[in-house]
Amino acid sequence: MDPYILILVATGLLILLIAWLPMVLHKLPLSLPIVCVGLGAFAFWLADGDYPLPQNHPEVTERLTELVVIVALTGAGLKLDRPLGWRAWGATWRLLGIAMPLSILGIAMVGGWLLGLGAASALLLGAALAPTDPVLAADVQVGPPRGGEEDEVRFSLTAEAGLNDGLAFPFVNLAILLAASEGAQTVGEWFAVDVVWKLGVGIALGWLVGRVLAWATFHLPHSARLARTGDGFVALGITFLAYGVTELAHGYGFLAVFVAALAVRDGERENDFHDRMHGFAEQIERLLMMVVLVLFGGALAGGLLAPLSWGGLVAALVFVFVVRPAAGVVALVGSDVGPWRERAVIAFFGIRGLGSIYYLAYALNLVPLAEADLLWAVLGLTVLLSIVLHGMTVTSVMRALDGRRRAR
Repeated sequence: MDPYILILVATGLLILLIAWLPMVLHKLPLSLPIVCVGLGAFAFWLADGDYPLPQNHPEVTERLTELVVIVALTGAGLKLDRPLGWRAWGATWRLLGIAMPLSILGIAMVGGWLLGLGAASALLLGAALAPTDPVLAADVQVGPPRGGEEDEVRFSLTAEAGLNDGLAFPFVNLAILLAASEGAQTVGEWFAVDVVWKLGVGIALGWLVGRVLAWATFHLPHSARLARTGDGFVALGITFLAYGVTELAHGYGFLAVFVAALAVRDGERENDFHDRMHGFAEQIERLLMMVVLVLFGGALAGGLLAPLSWGGLVAALVFVFVVRPAAGVVALVGSDVGPWRERAVIAFFGIRGLGSIYYLAYALNLVPLAEADLLWAVLGLTVLLSIVLHGMTVTSVMRALDGRRRAR
């Protein structure tokens, strides 16, 4: 049989499953990512061919995960109903300013202690695993624009996932600096360029691109408005333009994409066109997620976790069960999020996923590390644990939380 035709048949069946499974799984202790990883592991094990290990395909790994993350960031920004504000986003600022640095520090310390990682590798692992993933956290995020599903838990996790992918970059770049050879920039230059300049450019250009596109979409004369087209793929235009312009200016494109989506949403909050753009972005995100997770399952079947020792297993468990939940609880002490149960849910559902894979691939493509295989194994196990644990608990936890909220 022609392998190309077999690939088409398998891809068609998989896409149909991705469309159908969410309806079946929404009441079960399973999630779509769990199914995708399982299918990928089974398919590649059955084929017993060239396994898609990220170490063997570093450029493809980086670009594919980069693409799915920026599309997810656009979708996250478009579906937030709450306008940007200091008090309204209070829990988000706490998660970004307290929980994320604590998570990076905790993961780096555990990595150095249990895994024997050097400073650069430990910091890189912390920076890669600290952000909440905007792709795999979809089940604990707010609903579509104006959908009415924007309680404090869902809002905080959505906004955190939208912003922390960009804010992790300075720490990734600091790890690269530590691992680089002589002649690299100094710590002072790192702070000026990677923190001040790149964060500033990401926010400024993201907001500028978003405001210009919001004007073109909603405020041009009616016959010329982008919204009049009804084409949801305009969301991809926003994504690629904001990301590309910001990267050309040496800013953080991840941050710019989310800020641009917020600015577009702010331009005209009640327009139905937001639903079209968000719906299209969500569909593309799910398709790309499907591809990446099937390949991730194939990498697991191909021995991605082989370098792990007992120390690596314990470290991954600590990352998922201790570091993020503890950092989240500390960050939300004294906040007005709500009952302690809601704070615990926010702290617990800091899902690790495709953004983590991107950061590690990005860094290792710039500075090869002797501990690369171990880093991939520990990160892969942590992502797998997060997919399984959070995927199996999210339905029951969110349903119980919604029930208590309605009762109050």
